[in-house]
Amino acid sequence: MCGRYYYGEKTAYEVEKELGPLEGTAMMKTGDITPGMSPVVLSGKRDGDSAKIQVSSMLWGLEGKDKKLIINARAESAWEKPIFSDSVEHRRIVIPAAGFYEWDKEKNKVTFFRKDKAPIYLAGFYQLSHNKDSFVILTTAANESMIKVHDRMPLMIEKAYVRDWLYDRDAAKGMLMGSMPMLDSHTEYEQLSLF
Repeated sequence: MCGRYYYGEKTAYEVEKELGPLEGTAMMKTGDITPGMSPVVLSGKRDGDSAKIQVSSMLWGLEGKDKKLIINARAESAWEKPIFSDSVEHRRIVIPAAGFYEWDKEKNKVTFFRKDKAPIYLAGFYQLSHNKDSFVILTTAANESMIKVHDRMPLMIEKAYVRDWLYDRDAAKGMLMGSMPMLDSHTEYEQLSLF
């Protein structure tokens, strides 16, 4: 599951350095990003024969039938679920992040990030909800670097395949079942009061 991630001060610079010039003027707000906020996302933008990357902001979370916010979808089944299938097929996005958080069984916050500290590209899709473009982050089974904390983790796209995720339907479908990179983590233990 992915219910909170963070965007560092250097992340915007690193994303542009890795992916090349980006179209759009959305401001990349730094700090923790939680559901209900409207962070920066990357989507595809065709310009003649070139496949550009558009920067925009979208609301994190779709309104479900019961009015609850849907923030994640399982990568293994999203393509077949009627509520998600059209969006996964036609409206894929990438959510750049410096890292993300999960909480262990003792309720300690664990921060996950790439071993090389490079940006993480979370896979997602969007659709109209709340009268605005709203997105969901895809999740997959946790790998060895995360399984002790949680059994799910966000689906991550390697920087070399970001354009494939955005533009190539068949490549994107294959990425839904791909293996995730090993991550480093840091645990913030809760301070116990002695008084």
